[in-house]
Amino acid sequence: MLLKKNIPFKYIIGKIKTELILVSAYTIGVAVLYKVFHFTHLAIPLAIPMIMGTVISLLLAFRSNQAYDRWWEARTIWGAIVNDSRSLARQINTFIQSDEEHTPLRSRFIRRQIAWCYSLSRSLRGQDGHYGIEKFVSRGDTQFIKNFNNSPMAILELHAHDLQKAVNNGLINTYQQVELDRTLSKLCDSMGKCERIKNTIFPATYSLYIHFSLLFFFLLLPFAVVDFFGFMSVPVVIAISAVFFLIEKMAIHLQDPFENKPTDTPMTAICFTIERDLKQMISELPLHTESKSNNKKYYIL
Repeated sequence: MLLKKNIPFKYIIGKIKTELILVSAYTIGVAVLYKVFHFTHLAIPLAIPMIMGTVISLLLAFRSNQAYDRWWEARTIWGAIVNDSRSLARQINTFIQSDEEHTPLRSRFIRRQIAWCYSLSRSLRGQDGHYGIEKFVSRGDTQFIKNFNNSPMAILELHAHDLQKAVNNGLINTYQQVELDRTLSKLCDSMGKCERIKNTIFPATYSLYIHFSLLFFFLLLPFAVVDFFGFMSVPVVIAISAVFFLIEKMAIHLQDPFENKPTDTPMTAICFTIERDLKQMISELPLHTESKSNNKKYYIL
């Protein structure tokens, strides 16, 4: 996630360094053939690559839009997770009596929800979803969760078991159970939506065809501009190719919002926010504490 505005130029160029080196070498070769060895018959009309460039621009614009839609949907889903986590904690706090006897139940439930957020974020990034949950859940719950491949699902299962026990013990009534179960269903829906984005791969053939079209475009472009610019065609082609390659690279990175890249949905920062808010609701943190994520800085591309 982009949290820092001043992106170093070196960082940007580093993403397309190989492509620019190859384009530069190829364009220099064409310019040498044309100017030094007088292969003037190599020149082609400028209209030919320009028509291709227009078509490729439309394709890149469409692809970038689709990639951003995937990224924005992921961010919207995690916004809903923030809201539903806060709603769940508020419901637990208000539905269950705030006396000394029931405080451990409320605290256990809310801390387990924090564990669910971290576990989901790690699972979506292909990491161990069980890692770190022991900080928020009991040893017995930890062992139960480790029996499942899908640790966030296991945590929701524990939530449901606690709700059933609370109803049986008269801590909440049936209407309150329905409201709490509705909130859990929303969290389960959000988890499923994230998994859908994670497991739905952007069509590889679409990306491949656009990339090959780009390469063919830059194979033709030097022959079209060398007659006008001579050796100055080298920086001209490099500048044009840098724009196209950067747009393509941006779309590639945005299309996968859960791949542990700088352009990811900022799940860790969001989890820090959820942890802070929910711990304050059970008085485990003082008010006005700073989120750990405030000091984190990432770059885009």
